[in-house]
Amino acid sequence: MNAIATGEGQEAAALLERTREAVDPELRRTVESLPGGMRRVAMYHFGWVDADGTPAEGSPGKAIRPALVLAAAQALQGPGRGRVGGPVDQAVRAAVAVELAHNFTLLHDDVIDEDVRRRGRATAWTVFGTPDAIITGDAMMALAQRLLADDPHPAAAAASSRLSACLVELCAGQQADCAFERRPDVALEECLTMATAKTGALLGCACALGALYAGAGPDEVDAMDAFGREAGLAFQLIDDLIGIWGDPTHTGKPAGADLIARKKSLPVVAALTSGTRAGEELAALYAGSMTGDDVRRAADAVERAGGRDWAQAQAADRMGRAVQQLSRAVPDLGAAGGLLALAEFVTRRTR
Repeated sequence: MNAIATGEGQEAAALLERTREAVDPELRRTVESLPGGMRRVAMYHFGWVDADGTPAEGSPGKAIRPALVLAAAQALQGPGRGRVGGPVDQAVRAAVAVELAHNFTLLHDDVIDEDVRRRGRATAWTVFGTPDAIITGDAMMALAQRLLADDPHPAAAAASSRLSACLVELCAGQQADCAFERRPDVALEECLTMATAKTGALLGCACALGALYAGAGPDEVDAMDAFGREAGLAFQLIDDLIGIWGDPTHTGKPAGADLIARKKSLPVVAALTSGTRAGEELAALYAGSMTGDDVRRAADAVERAGGRDWAQAQAADRMGRAVQQLSRAVPDLGAAGGLLALAEFVTRRTR
């Protein structure tokens, strides 16, 4: 049994495995359509080859976002719902498009953040150079839109429009995130808005695309988008906690990686704006460069200032809101078991 199954729940593990089985063949065919240089970078990034091009057994990621597409399609075309949309397997292209869009952001984020490790191996930009990593990320975004443009499904045009709007919002969130690093003071509400755009928007879009491919109406599509956004914010809160207290053997990054980079993550901003002595200590540490004991002291300051408890409570609250939104689209939550399992997975994970 894999680590997800033992640690995060068998239902989510099974769904993620089924998603990989459904999505990976189309994902690989699409990536392999890239010209040689970009194809090599992309295949390395997904873990399919080593830097020299020899086959590898690396991880392409957990497939949470494509799983949300397929689970949303399943929930909204369940027995007796009278949908006109096709079976879930007709949403595979949309799921692949979302996965490509997500990996476009990862390639760019690694360059922006100067991260040297992802999924337990060197990041693409450190192996192939910054220009090739950025260009390959751009190509992945183009591939995502081409998949939808070529898809004969009646929902494809609406899905393409929604994904384009999502990517603009996501880029705005990334820009705000970068701007925060240059500012001495960031309000917590600003940080929440940024995280919703940077992370929640794509999870919301994934759920909305699944609903579109199931033939759902506008209100249901919007409710599914709202569900994904709230779950996405919960996901980001947990991810930020892992960025401070995660186990490097599982995260593939140094302990306290976000603190070393002096990121204005959600728990950090909660601590900095807490008005506590610990918050002041954290601000002083963030004013300089942090290595060694400074990282440990900063993590301790975040906790003493209440940042860790706030983030955990906020994640639980956002998941409550997510379930409320889901019930608007799927009143019988028993039909949305896959979505609920994925939501549980992203908020209960520890790595």
